[in-house]
Amino acid sequence: MRKIPLEKIRNIGIIAHIDAGKTTTSERILYYTGKTYKIGEVDEGTATMDWMVQEQERGITITAACTTCFWGDFRINIIDTPGHVDFTVEVERSLKVLDGAVVIFCAVGGVEPQSETVWRQADRYGVPRISLVNKMDRTGSNFLDVVQQIHKKLGANAAAIQLPFGHEENFRGIIDLIEKKLFVYKDESGKDIEVTQVPADLEEEVNKYHGILLERLSDADEFIMDQFVHGKEISVTQIKEAIRRATIKNKFVPVLCASSFRNKGVQLLLDAICDYLPSPVDLPAIKGIEPVSGEYEERKACDESPFCALCFKVTADPYVGKLNYLRVYSGSLTSGTYVYNAFRRSEERVTKIVQMHANRQEVISEVSTGDIAAAVGLKETKTGDTLCDESNPILIEAIRFPEPVIQQAIEPETKQDQEKLGMALHKLEEEDPSFRVTYNQETGQTIISGMGQLHLEIMIDRILREFNVEAKIGSPQVAYRETITKKIIATGKFIQQSGGHGQYGHVVIEMEPQEMPGTGITFEDKIKSGAIPREFIPSVKEGVLAAAKSGILSGYPVTDIKTTLIDGSFHEVDSSELAFKMAAGIAFSEGLKKANSILLEPIMDMEIIVPEEYMGQVIGDLNSRRAKIISLSQRLNIRMIRTNVPLAEIFNYATVLRSLTQGRASYTMEPSFYTEVPAHIAEKIATRIVATRF
Repeated sequence: MRKIPLEKIRNIGIIAHIDAGKTTTSERILYYTGKTYKIGEVDEGTATMDWMVQEQERGITITAACTTCFWGDFRINIIDTPGHVDFTVEVERSLKVLDGAVVIFCAVGGVEPQSETVWRQADRYGVPRISLVNKMDRTGSNFLDVVQQIHKKLGANAAAIQLPFGHEENFRGIIDLIEKKLFVYKDESGKDIEVTQVPADLEEEVNKYHGILLERLSDADEFIMDQFVHGKEISVTQIKEAIRRATIKNKFVPVLCASSFRNKGVQLLLDAICDYLPSPVDLPAIKGIEPVSGEYEERKACDESPFCALCFKVTADPYVGKLNYLRVYSGSLTSGTYVYNAFRRSEERVTKIVQMHANRQEVISEVSTGDIAAAVGLKETKTGDTLCDESNPILIEAIRFPEPVIQQAIEPETKQDQEKLGMALHKLEEEDPSFRVTYNQETGQTIISGMGQLHLEIMIDRILREFNVEAKIGSPQVAYRETITKKIIATGKFIQQSGGHGQYGHVVIEMEPQEMPGTGITFEDKIKSGAIPREFIPSVKEGVLAAAKSGILSGYPVTDIKTTLIDGSFHEVDSSELAFKMAAGIAFSEGLKKANSILLEPIMDMEIIVPEEYMGQVIGDLNSRRAKIISLSQRLNIRMIRTNVPLAEIFNYATVLRSLTQGRASYTMEPSFYTEVPAHIAEKIATRIVATRF
């Protein structure tokens, strides 16, 4: 039986650039909502949401943590996400299932590179959001400048709904621009708040920014536009209702300010989450397809609709086994019942349902529309699978995950460790879809691939400590790719006679570069007049995809090629699926030779924050690393260098940057795109084996 009305549920994520204060804000939310009785601190390793040993040691968030709390009569399901780009997959899968987001910006750093990344991810999933400018107590903080950056850099129709009262270390309170009231914090815990009228000397500034708020809001809401143009008075209730309407439609972004570490502004953020972010019923029905017929389907967010949920995360629990995190879009699910996996076309039994509070579990008997919880007992279900009612199946679009850009070799120390290593790698690969495990046939090595050095460091640390495996680790290697530069036609024949039943397969394929980089390998069948029987076409595709796993230049995977099957022939007796698979592989390899294959390398988008006196040394070093400077900007006496640089050139760059700047500079980076490797470097790569030798 539902206890909380759907209209009172908020499913939100907290997303931001690294070190903007996401987990600190989450900890304050838990404290003020009564979920915890002591504020956890990231720097002390006591944060509730950073529960992994690796998170506590490094003071960063690695995995997205879920929790539930109550503010008034509202229930808020929160997912606290990592800020480091190596763990962007956690943000990706969280945004897929969330109804709204709080995007946190640093009042000093403003809109930083990862801020842009998470904003684009939220745009892609159409997630309504509110913004919080945090760290208002820091030296160099500038609230209005950050609001302008959100408006200009991110292209958002953003406006302040609050102003800071006091500057930097004198930040003492918040001015509400809607109600025109001043909230002053009287104690360190942030619980004693005095609400007064705005001081007379600030009335002019408050009226100015109240007008800017209405002006920006009128661009997004017709009612406010009408009232604003005709000079009619607009009530506080009307403004709040308009902000809610425009925010849910993704036409407006309200901006708040706070200092979460100093316990100022978090209660007002909670009010804004409840006032402006959507409930499950405020959003369109979830869309999908009927698995068998492929016809369009949708599920309305209500308990009476057939059950539909998405598994967005899988974790291994030492006590209960596998935990499948679910977002329920419609209907309800009771523990002990069966559920249908529409992707794998199989039925599974849910033995237990738990409500997650970071890594702690609370057993519950049922989940309903709008809930985020975890199921125990699902053996086959993986990340991105749709769970539903078998009599009313629906398949929701799966989550897309980025391709790894870095790889390392790993091998067990002893034979006893071999089985343990295999099991550990399988579990980690199941948990994290951006972590890949492959086996190199030529060198006999197991290769692990990930999103960056830190990503692989964490995974290796977990293998050694969590799974108690002794292993030898190779040096990090760049995950190069191979592609072609021109359109060609290639032929592949596989003919084998061995006295009796032989093998015969003959295919002709057209290969050309993809128009859009990042598309990968695509296969199209244009066979006419039955040159190849239909039952062999899937084998041809299978052969192409298998051949694409290893290129001809240095054995790296092949990408961004459109392959089209245009002709071929078969033998009534000797043709088989194996023969056509082999023929397709031969044709693909021949095509790579004819189409001028080239190597591609990952380019990183990097931002370096450096004191002005060290800028010359840093730029000189970047030029020696084949970097391309995109922009230079300045804030106070700090310079910001935006650059594109090959990943191969910046392994262990943190050590180099520290020595160049006496430890005063910092940088962030993320994978941006792949581009052709210069010829002289491609020659060097071609002379060595793909995987790192120990």
